Amino acid sequence: MKIAVWLIPLGLAVTASTVALAEPERPAARQENADASIAFADHGGVYSWRTEGDSTVYFEDQHRHWYRATLFAPAFDLPFVERIGIDSGPMGTLDRFGAVIVKGQRYPFRSFVAVDGPPVKRHAARK
Repeated sequence: MKIAVWLIPLGLAVTASTVALAEPERPAARQENADASIAFADHGGVYSWRTEGDSTVYFEDQHRHWYRATLFAPAFDLPFVERIGIDSGPMGTLDRFGAVIVKGQRYPFRSFVAVDGPPVKRHAARK
């Protein structure tokens, strides 16, 4: 009788601890996007880029994969510039810790994720 009194709370404690340790599964696409990066960005790894507004830059790498970088602060000159600088850090990899340089001002990334492609241009959608 005394053993049964101790086994029931022990069993409940073990069950509660295993439920607390279990983590919900994340979607596979979100995990892939979290580790997006362009290797050798400082040596020709970025093939092309396109802006959308003043806080989003789309990058295309040499393998024709697209990435969307969202800036922490808006760069008001971004929609009008013909050149941008890429700050890829000491490893030369463009990722969520990178930044762009627009007219001498550095704008760090809020996020850097892989996407299917850049958005369709507005004037092309009217046709």
